[in-house]
Amino acid sequence: MKVYKGAIGKLLICGCVSLTQFVNTSIANVIHPISRSKTIFVKIKLNTNTKVSIEKAALKYNKRLAYSFMLDDGYRSAFLCAYPLLNGGRISASFIDGWQKDQGGDGSLSKGLYFSDGCGNLVPFRMGIAINAASLTETPENRGNLSWSEVKTLYNSGWDILNHSYHHSTKHGTDYSEEVRENGTAVFKGLGFQMTQFIVPGGEGDPGYQDEYAKAAFDNGIVAVGTINGAGPIIKVDKSVNLNRLVYQRDFVKSTSNKGFTDIDQHLHKIDLLLKRPEVLWYNEFTHGVGNDNLWDISLTFPDFKYYMTSIAKRYGIGGTDNLWMAPWQEVYEYIWLRDRIKINTKQNGQDVTLEVILPDIPASFRHGGMSFHIKTTSTFSVISQSKDMKVTTNGKGKHSLLNIQLTK
Repeated sequence: MKVYKGAIGKLLICGCVSLTQFVNTSIANVIHPISRSKTIFVKIKLNTNTKVSIEKAALKYNKRLAYSFMLDDGYRSAFLCAYPLLNGGRISASFIDGWQKDQGGDGSLSKGLYFSDGCGNLVPFRMGIAINAASLTETPENRGNLSWSEVKTLYNSGWDILNHSYHHSTKHGTDYSEEVRENGTAVFKGLGFQMTQFIVPGGEGDPGYQDEYAKAAFDNGIVAVGTINGAGPIIKVDKSVNLNRLVYQRDFVKSTSNKGFTDIDQHLHKIDLLLKRPEVLWYNEFTHGVGNDNLWDISLTFPDFKYYMTSIAKRYGIGGTDNLWMAPWQEVYEYIWLRDRIKINTKQNGQDVTLEVILPDIPASFRHGGMSFHIKTTSTFSVISQSKDMKVTTNGKGKHSLLNIQLTK
C-alpha cells in the first residue's frame, strides 16, 4: 500500500452508524471535529440465558465484499441512465448531446437494484461521481455534462461526489494545487458540501504529474487519492487498514467491439472469485459514460452497463447471495476509518446485554457513518433501550447475528 507521509485531519467511520451532513462556513475547517468523543449504548434482551459475544463487522452490514464503482468526468449519462437504473425510475431514451453522442439508454422503467442491510431493509446500489466543476452547467438542453442540480440530486440520494480538478487540466504548466482548490471551493459554494476524496484526471502531462496532483490534493485537505498506482484495486479489510494519505488505483471498465457480453462476463467472474476468497475485501472499478454510445471510447455502453449492474444485483444483491455491499469509495473509506477507531465494551447480566460504543471525535467533513456488529449467540434477542439520536436495526428475531447503528444527529 502506497502512502504519502505527512499529517492530515482526522476522519472517521463506523459500522452502521450514519451521520447527517454537516457543513462548516469555511473549507479550511474540515479537519475540526463537530463533536467530541462520547459513549453510546444499545441494550438487548436475550430470549434465553446464554452467553453472547459482540465484535465489529469488517464491513457495513457484515458483507463479504465492498464494491465501489465510479463514473469519472461528470457526464450526463450518470443522471440519465445510471441513477434511475440503480435507484429506480425511468431511464432516459436515446439522448443526443451537443457532441452528437447518444448519452441516453433504453427508456425502460427500473425498479432499482438492491442489497439488504441484513435486517430486512433494502438498500439501493450507489456510485461515486468524479466531477470538474468548470463543466457543470444548466444549459443548453443538449449539454453533455451534469448540471449543478443533477449533482445535488445524486448527492442527496447517497451518491458521493469526488474532486476531479476544476478544468480536468493535465498538460505542462498546470497549477495542480489551484485545480484541486478551485474545484473544491466551487462545489462548496455551489452545493454546500466539502469534497474529501480526489481522483487524478487522466490525459497528457509531464512525467509523474499524477504524483504531483496527489501531493497537491493532500496539501489542500484531501484524505485519499485515486490514480494509476498505489493500493488496490483489491484491498484486504479484515484487519486495520492504514488510510493515512491513502493513494489507490482502480480497474478500468469499458466496452469493446467484442460481440455479446463476453467482456462483462469476465468482470463478473472476477467479482465471483473475490467473493470466494476467505478474506473480506474492497474492490474498485471505474468508467466514464454509460449511455448508448461508447463516449470517447473510454466508456461502457448502456447495454453493457445495464447487463453488468443487473447481473451483480441478481447474483450478489437481494436476489442472490446478498453478500456484496455496493457503495461509493468515500462511504467505504469512512466506514473503515471509524471501524478501526471505535472501542466497544459488552456487559452481560443474565439475559440483559449492553453494548457500549466509544466514538472518537467526528470531523465536520464526515459525511457517512455506520457501525455494524456481529453478534454471536444461540438465542434470539430484541432491543429494549438505546442512546438517543440514533437508529438501530437488528435481525435479532431471525438469524440473531447482526446489529446496525445509524447516528441521526
